[in-house]
Amino acid sequence: MAQVELIMPKMGESIMEATILNWLKKPGDRIEQDESVLEVATDKVDTEVPSTHAGVLKEILAQKGEVVKVGKAIAIITTDAEALKSSTPAAPAPAVKEAKQEPVVTAAIPQTQGSNGHPVAQDYKSSSRFYSPLVKSIAREENIAVAELETLPGSGAEGRVTKKDILAYVQNRKLGRSMVNSLTSAPSVPASISAGDEIIQMDRMRKMIADRMVESKRISPHVTSFVEADLTNVVLWRTKVKEEFQKRTGESLTFTPVFVEAIVSAIKDFPMINIQVDGDRIIRKKEINIGIAVALPTGNLIVPVIKNADQLSLTGLAKAVNDLAKRARENKLKPDELSGGTYTISNVGSFGNVMGTPIIVQPQVGIMATGAILKKPAVLETPYGDVIAIRHKMFLSHSYDHRVVDGALGGSFVRRVADYLEKFDINRGF
Repeated sequence: MAQVELIMPKMGESIMEATILNWLKKPGDRIEQDESVLEVATDKVDTEVPSTHAGVLKEILAQKGEVVKVGKAIAIITTDAEALKSSTPAAPAPAVKEAKQEPVVTAAIPQTQGSNGHPVAQDYKSSSRFYSPLVKSIAREENIAVAELETLPGSGAEGRVTKKDILAYVQNRKLGRSMVNSLTSAPSVPASISAGDEIIQMDRMRKMIADRMVESKRISPHVTSFVEADLTNVVLWRTKVKEEFQKRTGESLTFTPVFVEAIVSAIKDFPMINIQVDGDRIIRKKEINIGIAVALPTGNLIVPVIKNADQLSLTGLAKAVNDLAKRARENKLKPDELSGGTYTISNVGSFGNVMGTPIIVQPQVGIMATGAILKKPAVLETPYGDVIAIRHKMFLSHSYDHRVVDGALGGSFVRRVADYLEKFDINRGF
């Protein structure tokens, strides 16, 4: 009887572990090759894991909620041909035992001495977060109490505090730039709850988004510049070609690929927008990878990335935008498709907003919001004098990291994007 192990697959260069959200199959179920067997979550995306072989699920090795390293076996599949041909229904599978919860041992963790000479409590019983033995050891050595540890934003799966997180915190602490103080400089005000109020628990993704938004504001001093662009040529061109575009490519033509094309052209003119900050070093990125903010049916936000956007035609950009947006809403993105971005665009106009002040996706240094396209009266210069005409106008909002992008560069960049849109060739093809 041939048996194979189902291995936790590698889902991205930086993904080293994943949390099991739900098993879609139970022991005794037949599985086709490439059929989804379970759902997992990484710190970037929720996704399904397909079976590498056809057969019968014999045993589940990792339970719901368990964090599993990449490359570790999570199930055993029987690929015996006779078992697959058998028409006899599989015997009822025994209930899958929940993973045994390891007791939290606090007595074995020695107490450390505080600055006043008294021990700092290291009781993790009341904590709702998981801390690895290594993180606990570092916390103990650096005299970090559990209450203080609870305030650290984590970059690991489900917001877990990693070795990198706690060491960075310790370094900031030693330099007198405590991360906790910077995030909680003002005392928190408890919410007022009245009879009839509904209390909604944040889901995992909303917690992750909240942590990243706060962290981005802490890291980058945000400045936003605004430009109103005349999109009349873009609107008239899209109206003229969208039906033919649909027939020839099978894709709908939105404004987003046009915006991406203009941003890519402006990045080529101002390459210091396409950078990242690493300590006191500035890394100018060779690739131009554009993140597209997509609103999910749940109300959450996700940012898939178009890799090497500068190498795609307008048709290629349209296909990439439609594909990523569709699979984002269906929760079918791969972790690698959510990483590696060098600049991001967010279309707030799709919600009827005229402008916005978007928050930078770290470690990028810029993000642009495109507002609603509205008809407005505008003054046009003609050889025969100025006239008032109805034009299609849109605000562009460019938020940038003022540590490395000054107002001249940030303002010039968004102005250049507007120039490319205003000079759009109404007679061009696609």
